[in-house]
Amino acid sequence: MNATDPILAIDLGTSGPKVALVSLDGAILAWEFEPVRLTLLPGGGAEQSPDEWWDAVGVAARRLVAATGVTRVAAVGTTAQWSGTVVVGRDDRPLANALIWMDSRGASDIRALMSGRLTIAGYGAAKLAIWLWLTGGAPGLAGKDPLAHILYLKRARPAIFREASVFLEPKDYLNLRLTGIRAASFDSIVLHWLTDNRTITRVRYAPPLLALAGIERAKLPELRRSVDVLGPLTGSAAAHLGVAPGAPVVAGSADVQSAAVGAGAVHDYDGNLYVGTSSWLTCHVPFKRTDLAHNMASLPSAIPGRYLLTNAQECAGACLTFLRDNLLFPDDELAVPRPEGVYALLDRMAGREAPGCSGVIFTPWLYGERTPVEDHTVRGGFHNLSLHTTRAQMIRAVLEGVALNTRWLYEAVRRFVRRAPGAIVMAGGGAQSAVWCQIFADVLGVPIRQAADPLHVNTRGAALIAAVAIGRCTFSAAAAAPIAATYQPRREYARLYDELFHAFVQIYRQNRAIYARLNRR
Repeated sequence: MNATDPILAIDLGTSGPKVALVSLDGAILAWEFEPVRLTLLPGGGAEQSPDEWWDAVGVAARRLVAATGVTRVAAVGTTAQWSGTVVVGRDDRPLANALIWMDSRGASDIRALMSGRLTIAGYGAAKLAIWLWLTGGAPGLAGKDPLAHILYLKRARPAIFREASVFLEPKDYLNLRLTGIRAASFDSIVLHWLTDNRTITRVRYAPPLLALAGIERAKLPELRRSVDVLGPLTGSAAAHLGVAPGAPVVAGSADVQSAAVGAGAVHDYDGNLYVGTSSWLTCHVPFKRTDLAHNMASLPSAIPGRYLLTNAQECAGACLTFLRDNLLFPDDELAVPRPEGVYALLDRMAGREAPGCSGVIFTPWLYGERTPVEDHTVRGGFHNLSLHTTRAQMIRAVLEGVALNTRWLYEAVRRFVRRAPGAIVMAGGGAQSAVWCQIFADVLGVPIRQAADPLHVNTRGAALIAAVAIGRCTFSAAAAAPIAATYQPRREYARLYDELFHAFVQIYRQNRAIYARLNRR
């Protein structure tokens, strides 16, 4: 390794992995992407193939090496979609498809585990007290956390559960393929809800929680900090990637945490709004706190010794994909050729429409919701359509609906931190749209800072965490993330969006019982 060797960063998103070469100060030098499939199953199933992930990482990495000629890297850093479960056998190979963050088939199992005679917000009070005391939170009742995945497998696929040697998060599975080492980071393991997080610098498994859940400690990985070096890149993994072996592989972090680092939101109360397939609004905080009513908590950060307020909204960019593939250009008898640059066309059409879309409201709950309400039966839709509603208004309504959902979350975040979060940096694929950035500023009523190269905040974060691990960067330096533009809220639309927001929340409250009845299975 020399002073100019870059970091090889791997970011496994739901749509596929991005693999990038990143300088030690976080500049994206070159990158490649390779798509993977998502399988949605009856009853709330959502699966992907871990072998396909690994194959796609190799294809993207080898293409990157071929394009740049770079084969020596200073370190390898990983990040990935959070709240997934890979069932690994004794030979370190997956025994089945991974259950990813969208999978809710364990809802009944987690509700049974957390039940009790005296309940608080759906939780047995005695059990809830133990979980809150040790973890700072509790398993989500929607069944989308890894603990729910594992309990579902134990009930519905007992042979696979028995054969399982270890359960890993997606990021930690990639690290296993890179190093042969089974480990999780303090932040990635949290949503298993089996760790004692009371001492933020010394996260450990909690025997009382393991006993309550009926999970053997032997089926869980060893724990490390995100900035710990797991080991050297193995020869076989190096050949798969097309780089030289031996580079240090860093434990890394899950996507929510790495995005905060990559966006430069490393100081307390600096907000990171990430709009990708899903969405979240996070900030570091100097305290441990839990908000069960809105399904969020301050949990271990990728930055050692720090807390990150974590939450997740289920569908954001996924709503645009739904619009494109299911409404505008479906593959059916009425199919028409999809134009090139379709997202740019949608953006342009949305930008021509007046704010508020003449009262048309889109609710983005296409796969249930996590925060600010945890409800796996709620569903999305267009509301207040008329014979005068245009396609362009419906397109803009999708963008506004995601922003209105984020305003609902923003109100909960503001109460959680007991102040307005600091400067909000918007990142992810959605932040490529100036129209959407302005909509978020108008709907939230706060300035939105558009990250430069917003597609790569996760990749940048993974690389910076790796650079810190090998002593070539500091988290303070990571705060200097480049900003492309700042969007100020336009006060003339404040009253309009206030009215739409109140109607948006009212739509949920008045219809949630109907959603629950229609989607109870």
